[in-house]
Parts: sequence; C-alpha cells; structure tokens
Amino acid sequence: MLYWLHEFFNINILGYISIRAGISFFLALIFTLILLPLFIRWAQRTSSVQPINEWAPERHKEKVSTPTMGGIVFIGATIIASLLSINFSNFYAVGALLTLILFSFIGFQDDYAKIRKNENLAGLKARTKFALQVVFALLIASFLCFVADFNTDFYVPFLKHPLINMGAFSLILWIMVIVGTSNAVNLTDGLDGLATVPSIISLTTLSIIVYAIGHIKISAYLLLPHFNIGEVIIIASALSGSLFAFLWHNCHPAEVFMGDSGSLSIGAFLGYMAIISKSEVLLILIGSIFVIETLSVILQVGSFKLRKKRIFLMAPIHHHFEMKNWAENKIIVRFWIIAILSNLLALISLKIR
Repeated sequence: MLYWLHEFFNINILGYISIRAGISFFLALIFTLILLPLFIRWAQRTSSVQPINEWAPERHKEKVSTPTMGGIVFIGATIIASLLSINFSNFYAVGALLTLILFSFIGFQDDYAKIRKNENLAGLKARTKFALQVVFALLIASFLCFVADFNTDFYVPFLKHPLINMGAFSLILWIMVIVGTSNAVNLTDGLDGLATVPSIISLTTLSIIVYAIGHIKISAYLLLPHFNIGEVIIIASALSGSLFAFLWHNCHPAEVFMGDSGSLSIGAFLGYMAIISKSEVLLILIGSIFVIETLSVILQVGSFKLRKKRIFLMAPIHHHFEMKNWAENKIIVRFWIIAILSNLLALISLKIR
C-alpha cells in the first residue's frame, strides 16, 4: 500500500526503502503489542500451553502453564506490516514472505499437535517435519533460481570475486542453509528470550549486508556483488519490530513462548537472507549462538552413539549450564553478549577484501 501511494500519488518519501522499513518496524511492533496480550489470555483459557519434556531440568517444571505458539502472532504481524509496505514487483521480497508463510505453517502444525496431545512434546513426527522443511525449502530455492533468476555464484568472506559458480547445485546449498538455520533457531529456543535477542541481532546484521548489496554505490565501495534485494529489508525490519514486542512478554519469566511457529520461521528467514546476500559462510558467525547450540546437540548425540559417553550434562548446551546451576538470566545474557560480539566481527569483515 505504501509503495502504491508513492507510485500513484507521487509521494516521494515513500519510495525510500529506509522510510518504509521504519514504518513496517513500528506497524509490526504495534500489531504485536496489541494482539499478543489477547492471544495470551485466549491461550490460558483454552489451555494452549507448552508441554514440558520429562527430561528437561527441574526448574522447567515451573513453566508448564506458560502459553506457547506466540510465533503465530508476531509472524502474522510481520506479514501484515510487510504487505502494507513492500513493492510487490520485487521477487526477493515475495520470496521472503513465502519463506515466512511456509515455515510458520510447519511450526503451527507441530505446535498444534503438541498442544492437542499434550504429552512429552509429541508434535509432528520428526520425519514428517523434516520432509516438509526440505520440500518447502526446495520451493523457495526453485523460486529464487527459476523465477527470480538469482545469481548462483558462491562467495566467501575476504575474497573480492566469487569462488565458484555452483549452477544447479546452488539448490542443494540453499536447501541446506534454509533447513539447517530453521532447525538451529528451533534448538536454541529453550530459555526465556534466548532465541529472541540473537534473532534480532542477526536480522540487523543481515539487513545491513542486504542494504549494502542492494545499493549500487555502497556495494561498489565495499567490493560486494550488487543485486536488487533491498526491498527484503522492509520485511526484516517488520520481523525485528514484532520480535521486540514479543520480547516484552517473552523475557524472564516468560508469559508466552514462540513455539515452533516462530522459531522455524525465523530460522528459515535468516537462511533466506543469508542466501540472497551471498552470506552463507558468514552466517556461521552471524548466527554463532544457533551454530553453537546445534553443534552441542550433534556432538552429544555422536559421542553417545560412538563412545556411550556424554560430552555435556545435557544438550543443547544451554541446558548444560542449567545443570551446572547457572541462573537462567546469566545464561541468557551471556549468550546475548556472544551474539553481539560475533555479529560485530561479521560486520567488520565486510570491509576486508
């Protein structure tokens, strides 16, 4: 709508991506602030609460009555704010919305199954969930490759030129990035606000990179590739705004959890932004907390299968620190600090070519 006003009524200020990104941020923030308390009250009345795994640390038993599936609210607010703000002729913005919608669908199905069964986190079967993720990631990757005709060069940090043109193999890489990041954020969402703030930080870093690549002068100055992807910042800004509003209720002690409805969508969207900004490798640094959490699970499972021994007291690693009697707030804030520092390093790396 905002871009339509710019086109038909010649309101020049609405032609700027930065202005529409700012508007979408506050629209999503306001929508979430209004809708989330209503959702929390509804969830409490209908007992739409988070089932707690029997193996979780003892302190998690206190959270058994906390509503879940809050991701439906902030993802919905993000989509509405974005629809009001973006230029629909931009394929990359359409692909970003498609990513949020498809992965929130998987998350909703999983959350709803857990609530309905309400026993030991018994949501969608793991194979079904993974298959849906792969299929939807393939749809998104195909959209980028065959509809948006997106560049298939593979870039690595510190090099001025692409390392290799991956051609059709880009589809495999993009699927791995989207599915992997989606699951990584999902694994991180285990403590109050633990996934929310690193997600906001990652969105901010990727938005800066997307803006630089979408701006012909800045991309040339930083020796970055140039693609017309700037419109995606509007959606990233809306998601950040909705996450800030969600954090108001999700900070410790949480009044609501995002559930898979939120975490799977956020992760997939971060993966999508990394792909279009040619930051697939840099995403390891940008999403350092998500990477650490995922690696801790992989190492734990691998060690137990091969050696019959555990590396951590419990995985993901935030549970390890809980078992060592760290206060929940201490774990959360320290993880936030790591996320901030790693993202600063990622941004510094942009000028090193």
